Amino acid sequence: MADQAKSPDAFKTISEVAEDLDLPQHVLRFWETRFKQVKPMKRGGGRRYYRPEDVSLLKGIRFLLYAQGYTIKGVQRILKEQGSRAVISAPEGGFALATDTPQKSAVSISEITRGETGAGASASGMRESLQGALSELLECKRLLDQVR
Repeated sequence: MADQAKSPDAFKTISEVAEDLDLPQHVLRFWETRFKQVKPMKRGGGRRYYRPEDVSLLKGIRFLLYAQGYTIKGVQRILKEQGSRAVISAPEGGFALATDTPQKSAVSISEITRGETGAGASASGMRESLQGALSELLECKRLLDQVR
């Protein structure tokens, strides 16, 4: 393939990056809308060219989302609080993320079904937690519908 002869510092097209990361191209385009730090250069006809830094950042985002179970909001928070370097170095384990576990909902489903939300838990608090979970599920459905 042509990308084997490329220098590590060479810019890559969206198809090359998608192949390297084993992701569909539309996922990369979607991530560009969610992670402002990913800024491929766009040339004639809107063709995207990813810098090596962009590819490294995308690898980190992919690792956190798929391997570590973070939500998009969780990765956005890491980028905001700790910067791109934290995300880039996450796959190698070279940087300790301040948040040791993926972002989770305030109340888990098992806590709700077992009634372990505590004596001070109010119906409105539980409603907010459920509404947040519903919003995340609807966003997931929307993304899946786009793929189909």
